[in-house]
Amino acid sequence: MSELPRIVIVGAGLAGMCAAERLRELGFDGEIVIVGAESTMPVYRPALTKQFLTGELGLKEVITAPTHDLDALWRLNTVVSQLDPQRRVVHLPGGEELEYDGLIIASGVEARRLPGAMRAGSRVAVLRTIADSKRLRQALTGARDPIAVVGTGFIGCEAASSIRSLGHSVVLIGTSKLLMGNLLDAGHAQRLTELHRRHRVQLQLGTRVEQWAAGGSKVQLRLSNGRQLDAAFVVAAAGSVPAVSWLRDSGAVLDNGVVCEATCHVAGLEDVVAAGDVASWPNLRFDTKPRRVEHWTNAIEMGRAAAENLLSGRGSATPFTPVPRFWSEQHGLRIQAAGMPAVGSKREPMDPTTPGGHSLTGYYRDDTLVGVIGFDNSAAVLNYAKTFTDKAPLGAAAPPVPAAPGPVTPKPKPDPRPEFLRV
Repeated sequence: MSELPRIVIVGAGLAGMCAAERLRELGFDGEIVIVGAESTMPVYRPALTKQFLTGELGLKEVITAPTHDLDALWRLNTVVSQLDPQRRVVHLPGGEELEYDGLIIASGVEARRLPGAMRAGSRVAVLRTIADSKRLRQALTGARDPIAVVGTGFIGCEAASSIRSLGHSVVLIGTSKLLMGNLLDAGHAQRLTELHRRHRVQLQLGTRVEQWAAGGSKVQLRLSNGRQLDAAFVVAAAGSVPAVSWLRDSGAVLDNGVVCEATCHVAGLEDVVAAGDVASWPNLRFDTKPRRVEHWTNAIEMGRAAAENLLSGRGSATPFTPVPRFWSEQHGLRIQAAGMPAVGSKREPMDPTTPGGHSLTGYYRDDTLVGVIGFDNSAAVLNYAKTFTDKAPLGAAAPPVPAAPGPVTPKPKPDPRPEFLRV
């Protein structure tokens, strides 16, 4: 390796840390600088709406540490404002310019802001950081009015479940008619909705917040269905947007994230890869359309793959073709998924629902199974995950053809590695 190259990782979350770990595992002995707006080391985010919120896990349990000494410089609480790929620098506060030889983009996502929510002041929070979860825990202490949760996806439903488990009143508000209706089939979405009702979650579905106001120790909400609500605190769980504002005018292709090739290399940029929630790439195990995957396991796996492919160079890089996996737990019900259910155009039950509630739904595109979601059916989901793994990605290389007999003089090949790693 060349003398003291520097790899900069923008994003101090899980994907960035796992990329740094992989660089060291592969023998990279240059400088690693990890820059991020985060105030702590990477956080186990799934716990922020579950075990950390309920008090089952403490601060030490939700902070994730590297598996070994990375010998990296961590620049926390530092916002990157711009990328200049021609000069190979990222711009930091105070006019500082940080040069790089290789760059890993792992800046993640930002919580989507709800129109008008700023009028409610400090009694509104998203659930993306430890500080956010702590604010909600504090609000629960002595709360007389219910907690309002705006958003009926994973985060909103998990937060509502945790709040109810602590004995507090909660109102779940969303524009969809059923909980998690954008992902689950109608039967499972109806079942989940009824589960929340049975646990006395107050549901305001098919509506939205039209007006916000701070009222002393409460937030006053007016819904589009005409109802008025007083809430002690509001959890804004309306989704997220990729954190890519610092990449504008950089030459990177931005379309629901930073667009990458199948190998995690950023389209249009040299010696730059991306990983985690911010990256939109074609997973050739399923199709050729770039998509983002916002799941914990993907951040780990893609961070490592991006690091490998940055070191190997574009010409020798391997497509990143994972089988996405994710899970949720609400009111004791475990929801697990494998594959890419969101790309399926048809949903069908794969086995009958048993008295114990175990069930499985297959998601199909052109009669090809692309994902499964199970309720309390871990074994079946894991079995199907293995079938996806065994399937060859699109465009996989055919078995090599034996060479003709006789001496062959090999032609010199160009070094595919990034310039900063060439001897």
